[in-house]
Amino acid sequence: MKILFWGTPTYAVPTLDALHRAGHEIVGVVTQPDRRRGRGKQLMPSAVKARALELDLQVFTPERIRLDHSCQQHLADLGADLSVVVAFGQILPTEVLVQPPLGCWNGHGSLLPRWRGAGPIQWCILEGDAETGVGVMAMEEGLDTGPVLLERTLDIGLLENAHQLGDRLSQLTADLMVEAIPRIQAAGPGPEDERHRRLGVRPQSAEFTYARMLKKTDYSIDWSCSALAIHRKVMGLFPGAVTLWKGKRLKIMITEPLIERLRDQLSADVRDLVGRWPTGDHPGGTVLESNAAGVVVSSSGCPLLIREAQLEGKGRCSGQALAQQLQATPGDRLG
Repeated sequence: MKILFWGTPTYAVPTLDALHRAGHEIVGVVTQPDRRRGRGKQLMPSAVKARALELDLQVFTPERIRLDHSCQQHLADLGADLSVVVAFGQILPTEVLVQPPLGCWNGHGSLLPRWRGAGPIQWCILEGDAETGVGVMAMEEGLDTGPVLLERTLDIGLLENAHQLGDRLSQLTADLMVEAIPRIQAAGPGPEDERHRRLGVRPQSAEFTYARMLKKTDYSIDWSCSALAIHRKVMGLFPGAVTLWKGKRLKIMITEPLIERLRDQLSADVRDLVGRWPTGDHPGGTVLESNAAGVVVSSSGCPLLIREAQLEGKGRCSGQALAQQLQATPGDRLG
């Protein structure tokens, strides 16, 4: 199959690799333009561009594909049988969607129609979903609105952060897309409605949830929330959830909610901490104890263990080293 691949972040790289290993002809790779990153603000290619160049593939970097008619024509001239899109970062216009005779297919990291949009992995953790998954969806001009061809689910672990879940979902996306392509090929070209009927795609329901873009304020921890809500923020926004410690910025990276009903899902070395402190006896964000596992802090309900964090101007550390770095003593307050 002649495939035009669209993708930008690291999440999309396993799918590009899987399609290449499967023997498909990648006629071109479309990705976001190089961006300035890091302290030196140097122009850096996207993860997909870097991998595509290693594979000696032709790369296109339109700033806005909707307005770049010259690029649209170049892509049409490649003669791809179908397009595969994984986290590209722009909505494709109709002029692009209609080019390949077998359609444009998107690998999306959620169980559609839940979490349409750019941040499904973060939001499924933030909202406490028990499971998530991947769908291969026929693309329309709307945002993640197309019918679903294949879908697989994954359970979300209590102690799993967004990067870890993203790694699992990205590999599942690659596997599912490789599985989907022979079906798409077998269905053949023709009018879209007829192709979709032959494929047996599932239309999405009208009710959906939207994974809105995250704002800077989303990353700030509110210690009046429950331990579980704070934990979900830390893991869902990994490694960016922040609070203040004695006037300095403290980035919190790993936590565990010390909740009795979740005891079996906690790390073995902290299960004995559950139930040691009455709930609600201290204002949220109060240090209750420092120990070998880290720093225990109050919330609106059960306590929360901070296992790993990074204080402004310092390196990230965990456990007893974190407690020593913060010089945390019972009664100190975060926030």
